[in-house]
Amino acid sequence: MTATTSPTTYEQTLRTLSEASVHQHFDAFLDIDWDHPDFAVDPRDPRWVLPEGDVLGAHPWYRSLPLERQVEIGLYRQANVTKVGLQFEQILISGLMNFSFGLPNGSPEFRYATHEATEECHHTQMFQEFVNRSGQPVSGGSLLFRTLAPFLPLAARWVPFGFFVGVLAGEEPIDHVQKAVLRAGEDMHPLLRRIMQIHVAEEARHIGFAHQYLQHQAPKLSRTQRTVLALATPVIMRWLCDEILRPSRRARRDLGIPRSVAREVWWSRAESRRFLRDLFGDVRMLAEECGLMTPTARRVWRLMGIDGRPSRFRSEPASASASAA
Repeated sequence: MTATTSPTTYEQTLRTLSEASVHQHFDAFLDIDWDHPDFAVDPRDPRWVLPEGDVLGAHPWYRSLPLERQVEIGLYRQANVTKVGLQFEQILISGLMNFSFGLPNGSPEFRYATHEATEECHHTQMFQEFVNRSGQPVSGGSLLFRTLAPFLPLAARWVPFGFFVGVLAGEEPIDHVQKAVLRAGEDMHPLLRRIMQIHVAEEARHIGFAHQYLQHQAPKLSRTQRTVLALATPVIMRWLCDEILRPSRRARRDLGIPRSVAREVWWSRAESRRFLRDLFGDVRMLAEECGLMTPTARRVWRLMGIDGRPSRFRSEPASASASAA
């Protein structure tokens, strides 16, 4: 059964999202006091220790390291994840411009797409400023990801449905992780906390738009398109999730993570596999609503290690999902 919304409801939702972007938005250099003493990046600050909400931070190997080494790894990892996020946002901005370029006059998507691109530009400034101040020599995503980056935005013009699946593949995992860290209330560096708060607040709208767009467009897919996209969705989800959360080969080498530990953390350890599945509860719910969770597609979700019960509602905490299951 494919869920859909009436054109009027869809347009009203996009108008609401656009108005929210007008009245509640952030500027990377107005809403963060970068030069405040509390926000100074001290590479020896113990608050850079990774929280247990991070799969590496929860691993016994990391927890057994001397505090100084935990701090070094923590700051590098936070900077590298931020750099990958920056690269993903740059692809998203380019894609949104390709997507909006071909929209007709009066399109309800144009205004919100450009609002989102504006907000993502501020995110890239915010992320790069943090990376610069961290002093870490991070390169972000894998060589393959960085090589494909100039071409990925083209999908927004020719395969917009697939592009917005990719948008969710990048946004849902990092949003899930940041919300979990903020909810846990762990002692973290205030600069990183502020960046996460801003990012989570605006990503809620961006994720909401992607969900609305896919739900609205799903009934228009041909049988062939639906079949291909149903199989492609879990593959795209897993690939981009790995790019964001799993350090590249160079980053793992810089961090000094043993291969056996890397295999356990990403994603052979039972706790890590559960964490990976929890990231995609909302997307599984969306796939069900859009008619993309076919029997064959379910097997691909399982093969990718990201199958499980769909969320009952957007942003359902993993603990609540586990209890319901």
